Amino acid sequence: MFLSIKGIVKNNSQNLYRFNRVHSVLFRKNSSLVDDFSPSQSNFNVHSHNFNILKDPIEHDTTLPSFMVGYENGFLPRQDPLAKLPYRFYALENLLQNMPIHLPDGREGLLANGQLGDAVKRDLPQFDVSDITDQRLLSGSVIYLYRIALFGDYTFLASSYLLEPCDIMYREKKDYGLGREILPKNIAIPLNIVANKLNAFPFMEYARSHSLYNYQRIDPTKPIVYPNLKLVRAFAGTAPERGFILVHVSMVARSGNLIKCTMETLEAAQEKVNKTFKFNNALKNLIDTMNSINQEMETMWERSNSEDYLKFRTFIMGSKNQPMFPNGVIYEGVSEKPLFYRGESGATDSMIPCMDNLLQITSKLPNNPLTEVLKDFRKYRPANHKEFLDFVQRRAEEVNVRGFAIQVSLYLANMDQIRAFRHRHWNFTKEYVIKNSKHPVATGGSPIVTWLPNQLGTILDQMNKIGQTIDYNKLTPENKIIIDEIINKVDAQERVLKREVKFLKEQFGSSQDRVVI
Repeated sequence: MFLSIKGIVKNNSQNLYRFNRVHSVLFRKNSSLVDDFSPSQSNFNVHSHNFNILKDPIEHDTTLPSFMVGYENGFLPRQDPLAKLPYRFYALENLLQNMPIHLPDGREGLLANGQLGDAVKRDLPQFDVSDITDQRLLSGSVIYLYRIALFGDYTFLASSYLLEPCDIMYREKKDYGLGREILPKNIAIPLNIVANKLNAFPFMEYARSHSLYNYQRIDPTKPIVYPNLKLVRAFAGTAPERGFILVHVSMVARSGNLIKCTMETLEAAQEKVNKTFKFNNALKNLIDTMNSINQEMETMWERSNSEDYLKFRTFIMGSKNQPMFPNGVIYEGVSEKPLFYRGESGATDSMIPCMDNLLQITSKLPNNPLTEVLKDFRKYRPANHKEFLDFVQRRAEEVNVRGFAIQVSLYLANMDQIRAFRHRHWNFTKEYVIKNSKHPVATGGSPIVTWLPNQLGTILDQMNKIGQTIDYNKLTPENKIIIDEIINKVDAQERVLKREVKFLKEQFGSSQDRVVI
C-alpha cells in the first residue's frame, strides 16, 4: 500500500529546492524588478502601523509576556526558556527529570514501564502557584540553562500522565486503547492557575511548552541554530525526538526576518514614491527568508528518523476528537465537566499563517469544516502572535497587497515558497505517520488524510490562477521558461495530490469524513 507513497515522497524531495536557481535568475533578468536589497538596511520602529513590534527583545523585563513578536526574536520567546525552576518546585523538577522512557545515563525512566502514574500520586505535592506573576517563571527565561518553566512542565507532566497507558499499549499491541480520564488535582489545579495567568488552555501547546519553549543554547553567547541547541524536556529521551523538536526551533529562529519582510511589504504597498521599486525588493527579501526556512525544514529528514516518530508521538495527542478520550478529561478540583483540548500541532506555528495573511491567501480557503478546524487552531497561539496575524491580514486587505503584487512574477515565487512548505509538511505526514499507522486523526484532532491537503490544495489552485494573470510579454525568454516550470510543477502536484487523497481515503474509510470543530 505505502510503497507508491514513499516513492512520491522521495521524488518530490529531490525537487524541493529547484527554485533556488530559478528565483535568482528571475530577479536578475526581469526588467520590471530591481537590484538586491537587504532588509537590514531599513530602520524598523517599535510602533509600526498600529502594531507594536519589538525592535529589542527587552530580555530583562519580567513584566511583559514572553511571547511578543519582534524583529530580533521573531516568533520565538523574547528570552531563552527558563532552564531551572526555583528550589520550591524541586519535587516537580525531580519527577520530570526521571520521567522520559530513556534517561541520559542509559537507565529507564518512569514512562518506560508505566510507573509515572504512581509516582505522581506518591511524590508530587499540590504546589500553590497563585502568587507567581513573574512572566519568566510562568513561561521561561534566560536566567538558568537547564530546565523549562511552570506551564511547560505541568503540560508535559499532564500529557505524560494522561497518555501513559496509551503509550504502553501502543508499544505492545500497536493500538492506543484508552487514556486516563481524570487529571489529579496536584497537576490540574496549578496547571489551570498558570494557564489562566498566560491566557492559555491548560494543555500542551506547540509554542509555550512542547517546541518553542523547550530548548536551551549550548553556548548562550552564540545564535539559536541547530548545532547550538539541546532539548530541555522529553518524553522518549531519544535523538529523533530531539531532532524533531529542535528543527522547529531552528526554523522559527529565522522568523525575525520574516516579520521584517512582512512589514516592508505592507509599507511598500502604500508608498507614493518608488512604490514598485520598494515593493519588489520587499518580495525578494521575503522569498530569500522563506527559502532559508524551507531549507532548514528539509533537514528534518536527517535529524529525526521517520521510523522512530511514533515512539514519542503518543504524548503530544490531545483530548479533543481522539478515540483515547471519548469522554474527555476531568480536571480534578477545576471542573466537574469533562474538558476537551486539541493536542500539540505545528499547525499552530505562526510563520505560514503570516505568509497566507500577507499574500491574502487565507480568504481563498474553502468554506468547509476543515477550514473551520484551521480557525480553531488559532486559539492555541500566544495572544500577541494572534494579534499580529490578525493585523497582517487586515492591513494586507487595506493596502491590497494581492492586487498590486499579481502584476509581478515575484508574487508567484512567494506563493511557491508556501507551496514548498505545505507540500513538505504533507510529505512528512505520509512518511512519518500514514506509512506506519492506521490512527485516523492527527495529534491536533484533525483528519489525518484530508486536513493538510485542504490547505495545500488551496495554494496549488491559487498558484494556477495567478499564473494565468502573468503577462508573458513583459518577461524575458528565460523567465518565461522559469514561470512555465513553476506552473507545470504545480499542475503535476495538484493531480498527484488528488490521487493520493482519494487512495488514502479509501484506506482509512469513513473516519476521514468526521470533522470535529
